[in-house]
Amino acid sequence: MPVTLRLYNTETRRIEDVTEQDVGIYVCGVTPYDTSHLGHAFTYTVFDVLVRLLRFLGREVTYVQNVTDIDDDVLLRAARNEEDWRALGDREYANFRKAMAALGDLDPDVAPRATEHIPEMQAIIARLIDKGLAYQNDGSVYFEVAKDADFGRLFHEPYEAMLTIANERGNFPADPLKRDPLDFVLWQAQKPSEPAWESPWGPGRPGWHIECSAMSMKYLGETVTVHGGGEDLVFPHHDAEIAQSEGHTGKRFTRHWMHAAMVYCGEHKMSKSLGNMVFVGNLLERYTSDAIRLYLLSHPYRQPWNHPKDADVPTVDLAARLSAAFADTHDASDTDIATHGRTFLEALANDLDTPTAIRELETLAESDDDGARRVGRALAQRIFGLTLK
Repeated sequence: MPVTLRLYNTETRRIEDVTEQDVGIYVCGVTPYDTSHLGHAFTYTVFDVLVRLLRFLGREVTYVQNVTDIDDDVLLRAARNEEDWRALGDREYANFRKAMAALGDLDPDVAPRATEHIPEMQAIIARLIDKGLAYQNDGSVYFEVAKDADFGRLFHEPYEAMLTIANERGNFPADPLKRDPLDFVLWQAQKPSEPAWESPWGPGRPGWHIECSAMSMKYLGETVTVHGGGEDLVFPHHDAEIAQSEGHTGKRFTRHWMHAAMVYCGEHKMSKSLGNMVFVGNLLERYTSDAIRLYLLSHPYRQPWNHPKDADVPTVDLAARLSAAFADTHDASDTDIATHGRTFLEALANDLDTPTAIRELETLAESDDDGARRVGRALAQRIFGLTLK
């Protein structure tokens, strides 16, 4: 059944057709230094449904979700815990994967770690220096944003606004080695007691942004079909990725930029640094994965929403009703899906409208037609990732 997938593109601010048959999807993964919260679950479940939908529609999908296993946050937490930073990252990433699997998310096809791709990062950095887009100073290397007239095209804001947001998200504007406060680090010279790798510029470690450029292009080529993550990554992370990747290749880096909105807990977005988190593991002790997935997917992916710290998951009854209605149904045929599945599929094809798709699942569950219920079961399991247990 032909269905045209259309997604909102953060870059163009328009809903656009995704027509590629072979779809490379890169989603920025976790920095593994703490337990996964509901905001992570929302972002990765949204992309899980996108991957499932594309495969259901017959597209060939390669799903890459990286691991930022070397980062300031990892090093700071390891130092605070008095433990090895690699051991911390390995443990927390294993916990993350376990939580996402328990929630029903598929594993990515590739889960590259930043520390395993240092040579690729250094090759990009060297080329940016050769092209005059980056400069080295006292063992560190920076991208010079003034050399990119299009810098910040995802964020769509002037310089002062870019600098303000960048400073809130890890930028160090007073770095004396920079030519401009907004220049971002590609290679950071080694600091006392920190891990380091050898490089043409001296021992050090990569900047955060260059990690994702190197890993995405290694596994998906110089132009990625869909690139995304949480909306807090739009700037500076994803704009920095565009600048350095396109500076390196001279080609368009990403065709469709897709970002999931923030989940709030009270007045602020759910954040490890703020400590206002609702943990996935704790929710799974009280609710089924189906109830949690339906709760997450009941929110439009581009609209922020709030989950108070002690709030219940309101979709327990819905999950039970769907499980009961679809019990003992047989596999749906292509004819069944063509007859009863169009409304569900068209809702998801319309910028991943999961709330409307959930309402259609309810309609199929309430139908007296066995074929409709067969389709409901197939769509609930194969695209929404429900167990129906």
